[in-house]
Amino acid sequence: MIERINGVILWVSLALVPAMGILWILGVPDILQWGLVVGQMSAVMLGLATAAAMLKYPYGAKPGVLELVLAIAGIASWVWLAVNLDAWLLRMAERAPEMWGPGIVAIILMMEALRKSAGRVIAVLVWALIAYAFFGDHLPGVFEAEVFPPTKTVLYLYADTNGIPGLVLRVIVELVLAFIVFGKMLEVSGATNFFNDMALGLMGHRRGGPAKVAVVASAAFGSISGSTVANIMSTGVVTIPMMKKSGFRAEHAAAIEAVASNGGQIAPPVMGATAFIIAEFLEISYGEVVLAATLPALLYFFVVFLQVDAIAVRFGIKGIPKAELPRFGPTIAAGWVYLMPIGILLWFLLGRGYNAGISGLYACGALIVLFLFKRRGLPTRAEWCGFFVGSGENLVPLLLIGGGAGVLMGVLNSTGLAFQLSLMLTHVAENSGVFVMLLLTAVICIVLGMGMPTAAVYIVLVSVVAPALVKMGLSPLGAHMFIFYFGLLSMLTPPVAIASMVAAELAGSDMWRTGLVGVQLAITAYLLPFLWAFNPAILLDGTWQAIVIVIITSVVAGMMIGQTTMLMDLKGALGPISATVMFGAALVVGSATLWIGPETPTALAPAVLGAALLFWLRARRNQQSAQLQKA
Repeated sequence: MIERINGVILWVSLALVPAMGILWILGVPDILQWGLVVGQMSAVMLGLATAAAMLKYPYGAKPGVLELVLAIAGIASWVWLAVNLDAWLLRMAERAPEMWGPGIVAIILMMEALRKSAGRVIAVLVWALIAYAFFGDHLPGVFEAEVFPPTKTVLYLYADTNGIPGLVLRVIVELVLAFIVFGKMLEVSGATNFFNDMALGLMGHRRGGPAKVAVVASAAFGSISGSTVANIMSTGVVTIPMMKKSGFRAEHAAAIEAVASNGGQIAPPVMGATAFIIAEFLEISYGEVVLAATLPALLYFFVVFLQVDAIAVRFGIKGIPKAELPRFGPTIAAGWVYLMPIGILLWFLLGRGYNAGISGLYACGALIVLFLFKRRGLPTRAEWCGFFVGSGENLVPLLLIGGGAGVLMGVLNSTGLAFQLSLMLTHVAENSGVFVMLLLTAVICIVLGMGMPTAAVYIVLVSVVAPALVKMGLSPLGAHMFIFYFGLLSMLTPPVAIASMVAAELAGSDMWRTGLVGVQLAITAYLLPFLWAFNPAILLDGTWQAIVIVIITSVVAGMMIGQTTMLMDLKGALGPISATVMFGAALVVGSATLWIGPETPTALAPAVLGAALLFWLRARRNQQSAQLQKA
């Protein structure tokens, strides 16, 4: 009996989360004149997420009475806030027991649900800051905190718009949710197979075709899915076996899939929904974020593509015969129902300037209609249930991370810790230089990001690090993009490297070898943020002359980085030495605008020399190939 009740509550909780979010974004409560505010809706959805996590991740083999009690308490404590929020806003200073008592229960249960669904790393970090909020006044020096009375701290985190039901949770409920739902509908309707077939038809027959398919398919689907791991599990189950079968080593196959899937989150138009959070924090349009992210994303995949091609040349890996591949034209013709909603999304977002949440739901609605038209039948009850429950499963950890981020932001601001840490970073920059501070920031982002979703890393660090970066001369968007990129790279950087770990598991390869190859393939992402820190033209923020020069130098540097893999084939120690020299030369070319000048035509001189070197190497390789054929 208990098991059945738990199953029903879990199912209802998971299904209600996306359903309530969709109704909220569409403005149904306003149409019905219910007079709700976003804090109330966020509280109810957070309660449902808490209950779902308690039941989905039980303490034993299956949920029992304890999980049932905790789930009900989690829902009740957050619904209590939603019911009373309006009245409490006028008498928050009273701090009555019926206000802070449920708050203690709600925060404790939310934190336990966060641990269960998102892992120990972020839970430990949030608990540490909660302890700091209560006891930080006992710490020495700059770490001494301004501490409120305990009841005031609890209420501030529980009910204040600067705490848990604040900006981050609002962005998730009003913006990100729509794209999680859209991504789930794409997955349910078979878009993953379409993207794989499209990439196969376009790239499968080329040299190293299966790896190039992985890059294209993972980039396309990863932008919308919003999760590197989900992307690997969707496209990697197809592309990794194909790569291994064609001759790629297991660690190469796993690393290529991990790097391409992770890169999907930096690829416009959707960028894994983090673009909307960046736009919300900076109070700029979504289009500005997408425009700034376009060139770095193109360079990232350009270099990955070159390195994949170089690996194929190095190991003599050919493409798949065209007869065994789906044809590109018919694939596009059959899968137009998946492309049109993306076009509709971009039209509403960029063409009409609509709210991102509404645009995402319109695109999702268009996909449903088009898919039904193509299939000529309505979805079954099981399919609708799978869609809503599956969307809820994707949203639950995200909502709980949003609640945890609300705690982080609330504590950082209320205790003054954010200001103190930002001040410390500024002192580091003043004493050691901006480059040292950028290195320190990159390390912090990667370390904190290990085991945490990208959006969570960005949210955690944006309040602390971004102000210091801006104060030292970075543009606000450049600072936020710097944090975003290095938070994302934590998914590829050993020792944790979750993306590489998941892909290695699918490929049956060693995690460490996969992680090291992944770092090599993603090297552009480690370098580009330092470039735009000093030359924002790479983010399309500058004169046309500066933008053209940085594009040319970056492309030539990327080609030289791709060439390093080829040079590893040289005999003996000559291979690693030549590859190292080429990589160093690539850094010189790529950074030419920094040490010569962003608008100085002379900055193109190293790029010209680099291009000449590449042409010479190619001619030499062709000559050697011709000699071998004659022999």
